[in-house]
Amino acid sequence: MPGNSQRRGATRRTGSKKGAQVGSGGQRRRGLEGKGPTPKATERPHHKAHRRGTASATQASSAGTGRSGSPGTSGRGSTGRGTSGRRSRASSEVVAGRNAVVEALRADVPVTTMYVAGRIDADDRVREALKTASERGIPVLETPRGELDRLTDGAVHQGLAVQVPPYEYAHPGDLADPEAPGVPLVVALDGITDPRNLGAVIRSVAAFGGHGVVVPERRSVGMTASAWKTSAGAAARVPIALAPNLVRALEDYRRAGFFVLGLDMDGDVALPALDLASEPLVVVVGSEGRGLSRLVRETCDQIVSIPMSSAVESLNAGVAAGVTLYEIARQRAAAGA
Repeated sequence: MPGNSQRRGATRRTGSKKGAQVGSGGQRRRGLEGKGPTPKATERPHHKAHRRGTASATQASSAGTGRSGSPGTSGRGSTGRGTSGRRSRASSEVVAGRNAVVEALRADVPVTTMYVAGRIDADDRVREALKTASERGIPVLETPRGELDRLTDGAVHQGLAVQVPPYEYAHPGDLADPEAPGVPLVVALDGITDPRNLGAVIRSVAAFGGHGVVVPERRSVGMTASAWKTSAGAAARVPIALAPNLVRALEDYRRAGFFVLGLDMDGDVALPALDLASEPLVVVVGSEGRGLSRLVRETCDQIVSIPMSSAVESLNAGVAAGVTLYEIARQRAAAGA
């Protein structure tokens, strides 16, 4: 077309006038030069290949050492069953901040990866975290601060963060293992949403000879880093089971020969008068505000109350579970059970 021909001619004429400026002066060539080799997928923190690799390395390390409390271990509990029935409900969790990271490592929270900002101003906390990571074989990745901001969702990370993998829950049936030592004792949580309460319950279960904890799949807290820390390492020894339906799980326990006891301030039996302590038990702890849900309450064989001063309205879930488990352990010891 005539119009295109004219434009092409104009372009040629302009180029002839600027003959001294032919080319880009090397700018385009420099722009095409590489900035070093592209990191492998396994070396990029947010690539799925990196996450798979670190998880596999951690699991292989824990399997080789045989430590029940090491990250990614599948040998928690005493049921002797494999991990085929275990499920992960939550995604991986990132713990950010120097104090939080050090506390998590001290509490044996399972960690798959540690992220450290480049040119970080190392203090005692950073040095302790790096030393612990080296001793446990935890991969340490130097990460740009902008990437750390994104990884921690804008939290105050102070140049240090760790990734905690999804918890591998046991099946409720694993806690009814007839080969487990002692008279079976399980704690089930109904509507508990504070991870610190879950951690406290796990710690009490470990202290008083319990065999595990059951949490519902919905409207309940799961095994977060905060629960791990509150358990003070007991979560590495006590299996936590995930129940798709808590009422159905309680009914299954009853069919397996367990008695189900619900804790409530308006109970049928006061705790010191409990006469089922020597039997296989499931102790159900409700939320501090709402208590036991209606269907769970109707599934219980007995509702047990803890005698308290009238000045105290209620105990939180962690304390109530601890008091009840202590009394059951005391009665079992007295009966030689």
